[in-house]
Amino acid sequence: MHAVRLHAFGPPENLRYEEAPDPEPGPGQVRIAVAAAGVHVVDTALRAGPLGGHFGVPELPTIPGREVAGTVDAVGEGTDPAWLGRRVVAHLGMVPGGYAELTVTGAERLHPVPDGLPEDRAVAMVGTGRMTMAVLRFADPAPGDTVLVLAAAGGIGALLVQHAKSRGATVIGAAGGAAKVSAVRDLGADLAVDYTREGWADRLRAAHGDRPVTLLYEGVGGETALTALRLLAPGGVHVAYGSFSAAPGVDATAALPEQEAAEREIVSRPVLGPRLVEKIGGWENLRVLEVESLTEAAAGTLVPLVHHFPLAEAAGAHRAIETRATIGKVVLIP
Repeated sequence: MHAVRLHAFGPPENLRYEEAPDPEPGPGQVRIAVAAAGVHVVDTALRAGPLGGHFGVPELPTIPGREVAGTVDAVGEGTDPAWLGRRVVAHLGMVPGGYAELTVTGAERLHPVPDGLPEDRAVAMVGTGRMTMAVLRFADPAPGDTVLVLAAAGGIGALLVQHAKSRGATVIGAAGGAAKVSAVRDLGADLAVDYTREGWADRLRAAHGDRPVTLLYEGVGGETALTALRLLAPGGVHVAYGSFSAAPGVDATAALPEQEAAEREIVSRPVLGPRLVEKIGGWENLRVLEVESLTEAAAGTLVPLVHHFPLAEAAGAHRAIETRATIGKVVLIP
């Protein structure tokens, strides 16, 4: 088979598209002929250097990637043969191997891909979609809310825009650059603004008032997030699910000065780490979020934006993520 392997930590160019031995499924496992492999921002950080923590240190050489969809073409000893020939999607957990034409995983990780759902959308929903479901556990919009979504053209952001609209909220999507703003507008946002342009918050205020936002979803951090926080109405809720601007392993969650937050009764709800585990009742319940996410996609309620790259161009996909040149979920196609 062909796969993308990392032989040394470093820049995207260290990802090599090359021949690798075909993996064979062991007991309780299946082999998947991969039709789509998800790329996560964590993949880029692991490629650059070991993150440590619960991600561990990959043993090199490694085939990155933890989200795959495709067709089961072989099963291991003791695995239900009914999986053979079925379209499936799986999150591989802490085991890499997704950037390949073939990969193996435990049968307990599989979800059947619903009829009519393409593999690229399924792989977007098994990782990025499940994180979106987790974010919504911390704050779910209601009619009458005015919701601001930062990075609204990203994988999670695009899903949050759609969900908030489906709940009857007024939705403002902020993204970087004209193409991303156009994509957010197409998702149904009531207002789409470019947060890389000076005065973006003033445009929002002119359209909706001084402090109109009741619910802020952001995974950006930094000055952009602080600007957005100052758009929150008294009693507003801030849900932070990451920080693109942070160095790996650094918590750069944006926060208002304590006195200002207290005076305005702003509620901040960080999503990642132990708070997420507690909210969902344990890591084992990530599968519940995957089922919810795939169900929403199968019903057409949530349609992920997908940015495709050929498997052979995985290095370009990493480079594009790091320079914020992608729209939606990045997916590799073998």
